[in-house]
Amino acid sequence: MSAPSSAPSKKQKKVVVFDYGFGNVRSAERALARAGADVEITRDYDKALNADGLLVPGVGAFASCMKGLREARGDWIVDRRLSGGRPVMGICVGMQILFARGIEHGVETEGLDEWPGSVEPLQAEIVPHMGWNTVDAAPGSQLFAGLDADARFYFVHSYAVHDWSLETHNPAMEAPKVTWSTHGKPFVAAVENGALWATQFHPEKSGDAGAQLLTNWIGTL
Repeated sequence: MSAPSSAPSKKQKKVVVFDYGFGNVRSAERALARAGADVEITRDYDKALNADGLLVPGVGAFASCMKGLREARGDWIVDRRLSGGRPVMGICVGMQILFARGIEHGVETEGLDEWPGSVEPLQAEIVPHMGWNTVDAAPGSQLFAGLDADARFYFVHSYAVHDWSLETHNPAMEAPKVTWSTHGKPFVAAVENGALWATQFHPEKSGDAGAQLLTNWIGTL
């Protein structure tokens, strides 16, 4: 008699960290692997387009990130993935460039315009905002599921979105879930909008709370 076969193991989700020259790609790779994903760092168009999930990191200036993203055809990849309902997650400036525009030193740069709004200087006495902070998670958030209200996440940024203006008029469409944090004035800390999720903070640098958050995202892929 043959031994009973064991249950098949759950297949790992393939996540591409998009390498366009701006972002802590190695830190993101390690954190995603810890959260259970099969991770690859690449700027290959087809691999980024066809992965279960695409993570877009970002550090530095809004204008530089947008220039690098366009040169790597990342704007096309993000647009095509979202058109097909394929998950995308942005981190830090990788979140900021999803908005309509960024304003730095009085210079306005066009973003990907997935969401309306402007990324503007933080309105606080101390800038940059660097360190650990709590967030006010949106009701029903999947991203923050299983996390305590006092969970802290690691931020490092001088710019943010202070006003959320996207309205959902179609009753069949779920309204975006917007999470806020405060440094001086409240700002958008995370968004869950269909296939497009993003965080202003760095989950890959946020210890166990960040690991849980990434696990939550991977679980939706």
